[in-house]
Amino acid sequence: MKSSEIRSAFLEFFRERGHQVVTSSSLVPADDPTLLFTNAGMNQFKDTFLGREKRDYSRATTSQKCVRAGGKHNDLENVGYTARHHTFFEMLGNFSFGDYFKREAIGFAWDFLTKKLGLPEEKLWITVYKDDQEAEDIWLKEMKVDASRFSRLGEKDNFWSMGDTGPCGPCSEIFFDHGENIAGDPPGGPNDDGDRYIEIWNMVFMQFNRTADGEMHPLPRPSIDTGMGLERIAAVMQGVHSNYEIDLFQELLGDASQLVGGVDTTEASLRVIADHIRSCTFLVADGVMPSNDGRGYTLRRIIRRACRHGHKLGAEGAFFHKLVASLVRIMGDAYPELKNKQALIERALLQEEEQFAKTLGKGMRLLEESLASLKGNVIPGDTVFTLYDTYGFPVDLTEDIARERNMIVDKAGFDTALEAQRQRARAASKFGVDYNDQLNFDGKTEFTGYEQVSGEAVITGLFAEQKEKKEGSWQAVQQVSSQDASVIAIVDRTPFYAESGGQVGDTGTVTWNTGSAQVRDTQKQGDVFVHKLGGITASLQVGDTVQLEVAVDQRGDTSLNHSATHLLHAALRRVLGDHVTQKGSLVNPERLRFDFSHFEAVKPEELREIERIVNGQIRANTPVETELMDMETAKAKGAMALFGEKYADEVRVLSMGVDGFSVELCGGIHASRTGDIGAFRVVSESGIAAGVRRIEAVTGKGADHWVQGRLKELQQASGSLKVKPEELPTKISQLVADIKEREKEIARLKQKLASSGSADLMSRVADIKGVKLLATALEGVDPKSLRDMVDQLKNKLGSGVVLLAAPGNGKVPLAAGVTADLTGKVKAGDLLKMVAAQVGGKGGGRPDFAQGGGSQPEHLSSALKSVPAWLEERV
Repeated sequence: MKSSEIRSAFLEFFRERGHQVVTSSSLVPADDPTLLFTNAGMNQFKDTFLGREKRDYSRATTSQKCVRAGGKHNDLENVGYTARHHTFFEMLGNFSFGDYFKREAIGFAWDFLTKKLGLPEEKLWITVYKDDQEAEDIWLKEMKVDASRFSRLGEKDNFWSMGDTGPCGPCSEIFFDHGENIAGDPPGGPNDDGDRYIEIWNMVFMQFNRTADGEMHPLPRPSIDTGMGLERIAAVMQGVHSNYEIDLFQELLGDASQLVGGVDTTEASLRVIADHIRSCTFLVADGVMPSNDGRGYTLRRIIRRACRHGHKLGAEGAFFHKLVASLVRIMGDAYPELKNKQALIERALLQEEEQFAKTLGKGMRLLEESLASLKGNVIPGDTVFTLYDTYGFPVDLTEDIARERNMIVDKAGFDTALEAQRQRARAASKFGVDYNDQLNFDGKTEFTGYEQVSGEAVITGLFAEQKEKKEGSWQAVQQVSSQDASVIAIVDRTPFYAESGGQVGDTGTVTWNTGSAQVRDTQKQGDVFVHKLGGITASLQVGDTVQLEVAVDQRGDTSLNHSATHLLHAALRRVLGDHVTQKGSLVNPERLRFDFSHFEAVKPEELREIERIVNGQIRANTPVETELMDMETAKAKGAMALFGEKYADEVRVLSMGVDGFSVELCGGIHASRTGDIGAFRVVSESGIAAGVRRIEAVTGKGADHWVQGRLKELQQASGSLKVKPEELPTKISQLVADIKEREKEIARLKQKLASSGSADLMSRVADIKGVKLLATALEGVDPKSLRDMVDQLKNKLGSGVVLLAAPGNGKVPLAAGVTADLTGKVKAGDLLKMVAAQVGGKGGGRPDFAQGGGSQPEHLSSALKSVPAWLEERV
């Protein structure tokens, strides 16, 4: 059987047994920040299994596209070197959401494999969880499986869980015996990691809910989650041992071979290319584009790995994108999105190939030169970093090359070089300072800002912006004047806080005997504080004594917001859990922004609790205390380090709140007491990246302004509705209920109007080989009325087929009905799917009734015209 035939046979087998055939979900998981990519068939049903989502079916079957190339589930390094590892694969699955359980699931699996596919029973080996007596009895006593081909395995192999807590249960697996000529013991044997017995089907019996204390409680509605890799079962059915020998890969390997010069199709590098074109094509089709972070970076890594293997085989120029057409030819019928987006996919891959090709040659030469002079078998970390930073070589690509040459990468050295670069980036001025021989920030500035907001200092360096040369280019000078619009000043000591740890730099003024200037920002370069000046009124030169004055109102508001971030961090950990850690922040006079690790949106009630806790700590009005201590003492005290901060041997430990509520390492400026913060209000909560959330909030005067704004809106709303503010919830509920009742009445009237016109509809009935057919579009009909109208028209026809469409607002709601005497020949679901597909949609249902819709009303007329011919073929 071809792979496409196996896929179709599987879906049809379960459709015939009452399963809804569900289209594969996207490789980009919807609303699930815990996953980099969809990696299992059950991903799209996760909320259904957890009871958060209700579907209109309790049995489902899918052929799910999956990618495992990053995060926890990462098969990238093994691809090309083993018989069964892939970055992209298809998972065939059947699912029960509280419908059937072990007996039916086992029966379905056995019947499909032995009857539908015709696999010999003696080639199949069964495993169950060691404590699952129920599953064992079903297999041995009811299915009559030979006990000599049966194993009981432990929790590691045959017990599944969604996480440390939540749904879990035992598994039962089916293995295929590839024969005595291949090494390996049966499952559970001492050498069961061999290739003789290959798992082809896994059944998860979702039976328990595991609580935080480790106790397992029976689920009220036990469910089934199964999976069978299409590539693995295709290898079995096609009598080959490696997945790369099946039809899906053989055509790809052949085409890839021609593109790289006709190499043998068993070459490991060619297998890498054939595998990677599948994952890259499907990822781009699902909206992922090459980039430097997240999913886009994983895609970039896969593309560049494939390109490197191609050039290793002798490919000249861009070749990888040309395989998209081959994949579309092979898999486009099963996955139409590949056909629809072929041009886009080819452009995206070509652009990435061309970008990588510009640096591949230079990068490979650098690596070869390094390897030629290398003593030992370890590639230095700084060489790996240069390849990564300068030539765009992903680290795993260098590791790939190293593995081929029996070498290893100095990963620790690479990590050190990477961190050094990050430190340099953090130190780089946001003024866009152009480092050159004339710019020198040597020296050290003494910071006095913890105790003072003003003070005397001596100018030790001045830099004037050279706009005529380049925006952001600076030159060291001895003197500046009012003609200089923008100046950088260095002093020996300063009360101005330099931007760090998310807190913005101080602003203020600098004055001297003959003039003054505004300090618009303060940054830090190494140990030097950099003051950006503007509005200079008179000449100023190196060596002059100046008076520095911090803008105390702005600093005060900023410090309140900064202290509030510490209280917020501690409250988040109390409400959401200890996994919450800071991922970034911005603290300025107007507001605070706090990014933190969390894998779902913070619920409204959780936000209210967080806000309540923070305000409780503010009202307690405890002192904000700072202590200097070594890092080990700070850790022993329980201090947390904040994101993006670099700490010296001696650290500043900040404590605030009742009973050590918040203890963190921080070099920022803070309130004197928590009560100074005044009030804390959350303005917004949102997601900014996979697993990262953001809270924006206001404090002090900002909180007052925010509350006043909300009160004004409340007063406007109550004025519009002519009720007191406290009566608004009741009034709104009444209005909503009234609107719903009016909508129902409108729907009733529309249905009544449509029913009264049914006599006119009967004039549109056609006769197709003795079968009455009414296929028409209705204007101004509520889509909710279609079901009743179909039933009424079926009754009037007595015997016949009805298809109604109610286009409007850019949509095409559809309903189909078939009288009971005709469902043996014509099925409403088949008719509806055929029409829905033509109007850009889908749908389904029972043989006698089906519903669905589309989003392309411009194609409705031709779709309706196709119905008579479709019906004629079936009657």
